[in-house]
Amino acid sequence: MDLADRRRDYDNGTLDERDVSPDPLVQFAHWYGAAEAAGIPDANAAALATAHDGRPTVRIILLKGVVDGAFQFFTNWESRKAHELDSNPHAGLLFFWQSLERQIRIEGAAERVSAAIADAYFATRPRESQLGAWASPQSAVLPDRDTLIRAFKDAERRFGDATIPRPVHWGGYALTPSVMEFWQGRAGRLHDRLVYRREKAGWSLTRLAP
Repeated sequence: MDLADRRRDYDNGTLDERDVSPDPLVQFAHWYGAAEAAGIPDANAAALATAHDGRPTVRIILLKGVVDGAFQFFTNWESRKAHELDSNPHAGLLFFWQSLERQIRIEGAAERVSAAIADAYFATRPRESQLGAWASPQSAVLPDRDTLIRAFKDAERRFGDATIPRPVHWGGYALTPSVMEFWQGRAGRLHDRLVYRREKAGWSLTRLAP
Protein backbone atom coordinates (compact mmCIF):
# COMPACT_ATOMS: atom_id res chain seq x y z
CA MET A 1 0.00 0.00 0.00
CA ASP A 2 1.76 3.13 -1.26
CA LEU A 3 0.49 6.34 0.33
CA ALA A 4 3.47 8.56 -0.44
CA ASP A 5 1.57 10.65 -2.99
CA ARG A 6 -1.54 11.13 -0.82
CA ARG A 7 -1.37 14.81 0.00
CA ARG A 8 -3.24 18.08 -0.35
CA ASP A 9 -2.54 21.66 0.56
CA TYR A 10 -4.19 23.58 3.40
CA ASP A 11 -5.56 27.05 2.80
CA ASN A 12 -8.73 27.49 4.87
CA GLY A 13 -7.47 29.91 7.48
CA THR A 14 -4.73 31.47 9.55
CA LEU A 15 -3.87 31.57 13.24
CA ASP A 16 -2.20 34.68 14.66
CA GLU A 17 -1.23 35.55 18.21
CA ARG A 18 -3.00 38.90 17.87
CA ASP A 19 -6.32 37.22 17.07
CA VAL A 20 -6.62 34.62 19.84
CA SER A 21 -7.90 34.88 23.39
CA PRO A 22 -5.32 34.99 26.21
CA ASP A 23 -7.35 32.19 27.80
CA PRO A 24 -7.08 28.85 25.92
CA LEU A 25 -10.42 27.65 27.29
CA VAL A 26 -12.10 30.68 25.72
CA GLN A 27 -10.22 30.01 22.49
CA PHE A 28 -11.35 26.37 22.62
CA ALA A 29 -14.95 27.53 22.96
CA HIS A 30 -14.53 29.79 19.90
CA TRP A 31 -13.10 26.98 17.78
CA TYR A 32 -15.58 24.40 19.03
CA GLY A 33 -18.44 26.75 18.20
CA ALA A 34 -17.03 27.15 14.69
CA ALA A 35 -16.86 23.36 14.30
CA GLU A 36 -20.49 23.00 15.36
CA ALA A 37 -21.54 25.86 13.06
CA ALA A 38 -19.72 24.17 10.16
CA GLY A 39 -21.86 21.07 10.67
CA ILE A 40 -18.94 18.78 11.46
CA PRO A 41 -20.34 15.39 12.56
CA ASP A 42 -19.43 14.47 16.12
CA ALA A 43 -17.49 17.68 16.65
CA ASN A 44 -17.12 16.67 20.31
CA ALA A 45 -15.22 13.49 19.40
CA ALA A 46 -11.62 13.44 20.58
CA ALA A 47 -8.78 10.95 20.72
CA LEU A 48 -7.87 10.17 24.33
CA ALA A 49 -4.32 8.94 24.93
CA THR A 50 -3.38 7.19 28.17
CA ALA A 51 -0.30 5.28 29.25
CA HIS A 52 0.56 2.51 31.68
CA ASP A 53 4.08 1.20 32.26
CA GLY A 54 5.25 3.39 29.38
CA ARG A 55 2.89 1.78 26.88
CA PRO A 56 0.47 4.30 25.35
CA THR A 57 -3.02 3.50 24.11
CA VAL A 58 -5.49 5.75 22.33
CA ARG A 59 -9.20 5.67 21.56
CA ILE A 60 -12.02 8.05 20.60
CA ILE A 61 -14.21 9.46 23.37
CA LEU A 62 -16.99 12.05 23.33
CA LEU A 63 -16.49 15.26 25.27
CA LYS A 64 -19.53 15.96 27.42
CA GLY A 65 -18.63 19.37 28.78
CA VAL A 66 -15.98 21.81 29.91
CA VAL A 67 -16.78 22.53 33.56
CA ASP A 68 -14.66 24.64 35.92
CA GLY A 69 -11.84 24.57 33.40
CA ALA A 70 -11.79 20.77 33.01
CA PHE A 71 -12.79 18.55 30.07
CA GLN A 72 -15.39 15.97 31.13
CA PHE A 73 -16.06 12.57 29.59
CA PHE A 74 -17.75 9.42 30.90
CA THR A 75 -16.94 5.73 30.81
CA ASN A 76 -16.98 2.41 32.63
CA TRP A 77 -14.56 2.65 35.57
CA GLU A 78 -13.57 -0.98 34.97
CA SER A 79 -12.44 -0.27 31.38
CA ARG A 80 -8.84 -0.26 30.26
CA LYS A 81 -8.71 3.51 29.90
CA ALA A 82 -10.09 3.93 33.41
CA HIS A 83 -7.51 1.57 34.92
CA GLU A 84 -4.77 3.44 33.07
CA LEU A 85 -6.05 6.85 34.19
CA ASP A 86 -6.34 5.65 37.78
CA SER A 87 -2.72 4.42 37.76
CA ASN A 88 -1.36 7.35 35.72
CA PRO A 89 -3.62 10.42 35.51
CA HIS A 90 -1.48 12.17 32.89
CA ALA A 91 -3.32 12.00 29.58
CA GLY A 92 -3.81 13.72 26.24
CA LEU A 93 -6.82 14.76 24.16
CA LEU A 94 -6.82 15.55 20.45
CA PHE A 95 -9.66 17.19 18.54
CA PHE A 96 -9.35 17.17 14.73
CA TRP A 97 -11.77 19.04 12.50
CA GLN A 98 -10.67 18.16 8.99
CA SER A 99 -12.93 20.47 7.01
CA LEU A 100 -11.66 23.47 9.02
CA GLU A 101 -8.07 22.18 8.84
CA ARG A 102 -7.78 22.59 12.60
CA GLN A 103 -6.73 20.50 15.52
CA ILE A 104 -6.40 21.10 19.25
CA ARG A 105 -3.99 19.06 21.35
CA ILE A 106 -4.46 19.04 25.14
CA GLU A 107 -2.24 17.66 27.90
CA GLY A 108 -3.26 17.41 31.52
CA ALA A 109 -4.18 15.29 34.50
CA ALA A 110 -7.53 13.53 34.86
CA GLU A 111 -9.44 12.65 38.00
CA ARG A 112 -12.75 10.93 38.62
CA VAL A 113 -15.81 13.15 38.78
CA SER A 114 -18.03 13.03 41.85
CA ALA A 115 -20.91 10.60 42.20
CA ALA A 116 -23.32 13.52 41.96
CA ILE A 117 -21.88 14.63 38.60
CA ALA A 118 -21.91 11.05 37.29
CA ASP A 119 -25.50 10.54 38.46
CA ALA A 120 -26.66 13.77 36.83
CA TYR A 121 -25.12 12.90 33.47
CA PHE A 122 -26.23 9.25 33.56
CA ALA A 123 -29.83 10.40 34.03
CA THR A 124 -29.64 12.27 30.71
CA ARG A 125 -28.51 9.25 28.68
CA PRO A 126 -30.90 7.41 26.36
CA ARG A 127 -32.46 4.40 28.05
CA GLU A 128 -30.67 1.95 25.76
CA SER A 129 -27.34 3.51 26.68
CA GLN A 130 -28.21 3.23 30.36
CA LEU A 131 -29.02 -0.46 29.90
CA GLY A 132 -25.81 -0.91 27.95
CA ALA A 133 -23.81 0.45 30.88
CA TRP A 134 -25.26 -2.34 33.03
CA ALA A 135 -24.82 -5.01 30.37
CA SER A 136 -21.31 -4.36 29.10
CA PRO A 137 -18.21 -5.29 31.13
CA GLN A 138 -16.23 -2.82 29.04
CA SER A 139 -12.81 -4.05 27.83
CA ALA A 140 -13.41 -7.57 29.20
CA VAL A 141 -13.13 -10.56 26.86
CA LEU A 142 -16.49 -11.83 25.54
CA PRO A 143 -16.97 -15.34 24.15
CA ASP A 144 -19.36 -13.99 21.51
CA ARG A 145 -21.81 -11.16 20.78
CA ASP A 146 -24.76 -13.23 21.97
CA THR A 147 -23.36 -13.04 25.50
CA LEU A 148 -23.60 -9.25 25.38
CA ILE A 149 -27.12 -9.30 23.93
CA ARG A 150 -28.27 -11.70 26.67
CA ALA A 151 -26.84 -9.40 29.33
CA PHE A 152 -28.68 -6.46 27.74
CA LYS A 153 -31.96 -8.41 27.70
CA ASP A 154 -31.39 -9.40 31.32
CA ALA A 155 -30.98 -5.72 32.23
CA GLU A 156 -34.19 -4.88 30.35
CA ARG A 157 -36.11 -7.51 32.35
CA ARG A 158 -34.49 -6.44 35.60
CA PHE A 159 -35.46 -2.79 35.39
CA GLY A 160 -38.66 -3.05 33.37
CA ASP A 161 -40.22 0.41 33.19
CA ALA A 162 -38.47 1.65 36.33
CA THR A 163 -35.86 4.39 36.44
CA ILE A 164 -32.44 2.92 35.73
CA PRO A 165 -29.85 3.89 38.35
CA ARG A 166 -26.21 4.52 37.53
CA PRO A 167 -24.04 1.42 38.01
CA VAL A 168 -21.39 1.90 40.70
CA HIS A 169 -18.75 0.90 38.14
CA TRP A 170 -19.73 3.69 35.73
CA GLY A 171 -18.72 7.34 35.98
CA GLY A 172 -16.58 10.00 34.44
CA TYR A 173 -13.33 11.92 34.43
CA ALA A 174 -12.40 15.58 34.36
CA LEU A 175 -9.13 16.40 32.63
CA THR A 176 -7.60 19.71 33.76
CA PRO A 177 -5.30 21.03 31.01
CA SER A 178 -1.75 22.17 31.62
CA VAL A 179 -0.91 22.53 27.90
CA MET A 180 -3.21 23.39 24.99
CA GLU A 181 -1.93 23.63 21.41
CA PHE A 182 -4.00 25.09 18.57
CA TRP A 183 -3.01 24.05 15.04
CA GLN A 184 -4.18 25.62 11.81
CA GLY A 185 -3.20 24.06 8.51
CA ARG A 186 -1.39 26.39 6.09
CA ALA A 187 -0.08 26.21 2.55
CA GLY A 188 3.29 24.60 1.93
CA ARG A 189 3.11 22.78 5.28
CA LEU A 190 3.98 26.08 7.02
CA HIS A 191 1.27 25.43 9.57
CA ASP A 192 0.42 27.72 12.48
CA ARG A 193 0.98 26.24 15.96
CA LEU A 194 0.19 28.29 19.06
CA VAL A 195 0.79 26.70 22.46
CA TYR A 196 -0.61 27.81 25.80
CA ARG A 197 1.16 26.59 28.95
CA ARG A 198 -0.21 26.97 32.44
CA GLU A 199 2.05 29.13 34.60
CA LYS A 200 1.73 30.32 38.19
CA ALA A 201 0.48 33.70 37.00
CA GLY A 202 -1.85 32.34 34.32
CA TRP A 203 -1.20 31.13 30.78
CA SER A 204 1.82 31.77 28.55
CA LEU A 205 1.50 31.75 24.75
CA THR A 206 4.23 30.78 22.32
CA ARG A 207 4.49 29.82 18.65
CA LEU A 208 6.07 26.54 17.54
CA ALA A 209 7.64 25.71 14.22
CA PRO A 210 5.43 23.42 12.11
